[in-house]
Amino acid sequence: MKKTIKLAVVAALALGTTSAFATNGAALIGMGAEARGMAGTGIGIAHGAESALTNPALITSVEKTEISFGGTLFMPDVSNSNSLNLDFSQGGTVPAPNYGDLTSSADSAADMSMIPEVSLATKINNNFYVGIGMWGTGGMGVDYREPENTGQMSMVTNLQLMQFGVPLAFTTNGFTVAVTPILQYGSLDINYQMDGALVDAMYQQNPGTTQRPVTVGSGVAQDLKFGYNIGLAYEVGAITLGAIYKSQIDMEYNYVLSNAVQGFGVQNYTNNKLSTPAELGVGASYTFGGNAIAIDYKQIKWSDAEGYKDFEWDDQNVVSVGYEYRTKGWALRAGYNYATSPISEQTYAGTNSVGLTAGTVNTFNLLGFPGIVETHYAIGGTYALSEQTSLDLAFTYAPEVTETYKNFLGQDITTKHSQTGASAQLNFNF
Repeated sequence: MKKTIKLAVVAALALGTTSAFATNGAALIGMGAEARGMAGTGIGIAHGAESALTNPALITSVEKTEISFGGTLFMPDVSNSNSLNLDFSQGGTVPAPNYGDLTSSADSAADMSMIPEVSLATKINNNFYVGIGMWGTGGMGVDYREPENTGQMSMVTNLQLMQFGVPLAFTTNGFTVAVTPILQYGSLDINYQMDGALVDAMYQQNPGTTQRPVTVGSGVAQDLKFGYNIGLAYEVGAITLGAIYKSQIDMEYNYVLSNAVQGFGVQNYTNNKLSTPAELGVGASYTFGGNAIAIDYKQIKWSDAEGYKDFEWDDQNVVSVGYEYRTKGWALRAGYNYATSPISEQTYAGTNSVGLTAGTVNTFNLLGFPGIVETHYAIGGTYALSEQTSLDLAFTYAPEVTETYKNFLGQDITTKHSQTGASAQLNFNF
């Protein structure tokens, strides 16, 4: 049964390419085109069936039955320059001769992904609502596999996350409580080439030996795990209040993380978990005439998540503000989303609690998992094709951010990262 589910998920992921970036760290700012058109706002404002994964308590906004399906074309623009000059003749840890300069600058080829989303919600009676859905919820990745990208060590990383959920909601007197059991599929791959000179520098041995590049990586690993989302909503007049809790989901990718760090000389690191972090959030919206204003706040608990905490990821406080103007036949939306980067330069001496040096953490974060974008702008809209059918569109943009840290050799590593995304979604009401 488990293999059958995995095959079904892989078939769904075949809709797009193999690498996906996300916006708030490794999590998409919103599920569905309506939410993304308001920069992810959806904890305290209803978006019909697509509310299932943002706040399942708000699927009660559907009149009878609503089906939404579509996706996001995600286009990250990432480039990296890495200063791997291996001349240690001026007092470095490895004596002469000079190995040469492996420095290079390169653009990541992982610059386009398709992220699918399908949601259904239906009214059972005046108190009970139920739904089902499948959503690409996040991921990250870079692709520097071109052989001339020596400074990037031809690194390729790829994390994909997809969730299946069944939201169940009970509502009475304006108050709604809901729960969504979640089955999450994840896949992770990390591979790179450690040039022979780098191997010598890391292990401080055989400095005069010419070696072929050493390929580090154990292939793609997959996992299926369960979690849950809880949602609350209260409607009073023109005001809607909402709150959510999303459980941490502990994913395990056999040998991927442990093999990856061993290439940097870390021999006793055995963790292969990379958990999807827990989230806590509250939101509110106010409707007046054809207008609605919404604001969300949530915290993403990266510092408690397995794997991420080993690489010193910080919790993110995410604030989203959205506006909507709606008529009977169309709607316009805009939004703003901000969260500080969960990664920052590490400068501690020695190693951290799991044996990673600050330079190793900096290299993996900034080269392989550069979740550094912070500000996001969004616009969107809806057009009614008929009384039963509508089309949602959204466009998001994250301006370029540049960060420079010290890599595992104590030299500069710089990454530039910006994002654009285009979402489309068809809705059927019957």
